Amino acid sequence: MAKGRSFLLRPVHARMCSYESIKDGTLTLADIALMNESLDVEAENNYLIKKWQADNNER
Repeated sequence: MAKGRSFLLRPVHARMCSYESIKDGTLTLADIALMNESLDVEAENNYLIKKWQADNNER
């Protein structure tokens, strides 16, 4: 999938919004960017938690 489409559809796949809201203009690009940023932060936090757990289980 092209990068632009992935950026637009990522919040839809995460069930943060509907595809129709993007298509009909209810959501702005700023809204979509904010949702993508939130998903990035969540992914990074999950990674850091798993890394911390793995590092602390090895000791």
